[in-house]
Amino acid sequence: MSYTLRKADTEIKKQTFIHLLLLADESIDKIYEYLPNGDLYYLEDSSGHVVGVIVMTKINQDTMEIKNVAIKKEHQGQGLGKRIISLTLEQYKEQEYHHFIVGTANSSIDNLAFYQKLGFRLYDIKKDFFRSYPEEIWENGIQAIDMIMLEKNE
Repeated sequence: MSYTLRKADTEIKKQTFIHLLLLADESIDKIYEYLPNGDLYYLEDSSGHVVGVIVMTKINQDTMEIKNVAIKKEHQGQGLGKRIISLTLEQYKEQEYHHFIVGTANSSIDNLAFYQKLGFRLYDIKKDFFRSYPEEIWENGIQAIDMIMLEKNE
């Protein structure tokens, strides 16, 4: 099946994807913090159905941060997370961005493996990052406390 990456070009359009963003970030407050300043792209299948989203924010002239990547549950495990990230990074490389960062919870073992398979490498830990969330987050029997930061240079 073929997929197309499209950019949500208005704030109203971005709002239509909140339900998907919540798959990857359980804090609606955090989403509302980064979404207005971010670029949201969505991946459509050949039938025009949205299968996933990604939000990117500019850090500086050379660096973009992946703030959120979410694939609908029924489409997970098909390589679409890799595809949406690859297509999005290509968009930014054409705009002369060559440094990409992403953060994930210390408890997100699958995410840590996923990003490393895509060529991201550990470079920092934001201690106690998830303590600011209103409710505790648990994954794999581990409480999410710290944000593990990874980077990729292209």
